[in-house]
Amino acid sequence: MATDAYITMQNDAWDAIAYRLWGEERLFMDLIRANPEHLDVVLFPAGVELRIPPKPERISKQGLPPWM
Repeated sequence: MATDAYITMQNDAWDAIAYRLWGEERLFMDLIRANPEHLDVVLFPAGVELRIPPKPERISKQGLPPWM
């Protein structure tokens, strides 16, 4: 099974990558879980290959406060 990959650009951050891939910054933890060897990175240099997991399912907002 092929794994999707993302090649970082200079100064990419986890949340920015999640937004670029999935349109939601809050999904950055899924990227970190798929790439634990880069856990200590805040801003990436250019050229780092990251594994991209499948897009997580949307969480139901039923029962959450209106601001969420």
